[in-house]
Amino acid sequence: MKIKKGSRVTLYYTLSLADGKVADTTKKNEPLTIVLGESDLIPAFEHRLLGLRAGDKRRFEVPCMEAYGPSEVDNVHALPREEFPPEMKLESGLVIGFETPSGEEVPGTILEVSEKEVAVDFSHPLAGHDLVFEVEILDVKPPE
Repeated sequence: MKIKKGSRVTLYYTLSLADGKVADTTKKNEPLTIVLGESDLIPAFEHRLLGLRAGDKRRFEVPCMEAYGPSEVDNVHALPREEFPPEMKLESGLVIGFETPSGEEVPGTILEVSEKEVAVDFSHPLAGHDLVFEVEILDVKPPE
């Protein structure tokens, strides 16, 4: 059975950046089961699954413009260093959670650290990156 919109798909995946750094993987845990078209995964990823069958293994790239888009300059904010715990080791590339006034947690990526300020990019941590996915399709069930 081929994967189509609405299929229940069980798979393993590994998400890497173009430089090979692994950003996420299900290989160390349970496989992921999604309903195509109803998951939280990026549409470009789901689109590349169409037509695959159980047993298929694929590697495909998703350009940043089809994933999370570019990193936006407007999303970079300079925060006072004193707003961070003094024992926190801040370094470029570190992703930490920040609480919004509404109580929601959003990720921020540290860009630069000075004695007085910390530059934080609140774009999605994968924004600006071309993504590489490796998938292994374990099971495909028809749409309900």
